[in-house]
Amino acid sequence: MPTSNDSSSKKGRPTPKRREAQSKRIVSSLAPASSKEEKKRAREQSRAARNASRIAYLRGDENALPARDRGPARRYVRNLVDSRKSIGEYFLPIIFVVLLLSIFPVKALQFGGIALMYAVLLAAVVDGIFLSRKIKREVRNRFPDTATKGLGLYGWLRSTQMRRLRTPHPQVKPGDTI
Repeated sequence: MPTSNDSSSKKGRPTPKRREAQSKRIVSSLAPASSKEEKKRAREQSRAARNASRIAYLRGDENALPARDRGPARRYVRNLVDSRKSIGEYFLPIIFVVLLLSIFPVKALQFGGIALMYAVLLAAVVDGIFLSRKIKREVRNRFPDTATKGLGLYGWLRSTQMRRLRTPHPQVKPGDTI
C-alpha cells in the first residue's frame, strides 16, 4: 500500500480547477431560483396584502386589529369615546395657536397663550379622569366578566387624539347613543 510520502503514486485524474471544485461544494439553497418577474409579482402581492390588512384595520375588522384593540369591551370603549366630544382632541390645534401667539413680541399675548395651553391641559386631564371612571363603570355593567384594567387609560388616550387621526376610524358619530 503506498504511503502519503510516496511520490510514485498517482491519483489517476487531473487536479480540478478551483471553480469546478467550488461549484461542487455549493449546496443548493432552500429557496428556488426566481426570476425578476416572479420577485416583482411577489412584491406586488405582498404590498396588496399589506394594503388590504391596513384597510381592514382602519375599518375596525376584529381579525385585523392588534391585541390591544381586540374584543367587545375595547370596541365598546372606542364607540363610547367616539360618541362624545372632548377637550383633549382640541389640544394639538390649541398648541399650534399658542406657538403662533408666542411669535408676537407682546408679553400679554404670550402669557395668554401659555395660560390657555395649561388650562386646556388641566381640563383634558380632569376630563380623562371622569371619562376613565365612566368607562370602567359602563364596562362593568355591560361586560360583567371582563377585566377593566387598562380600559380607562385606553379610552382617555383615544379621546386625546384628533378625531380624524384615530385608528381604527370612529364607527359612530358624535352625539350617537351607545
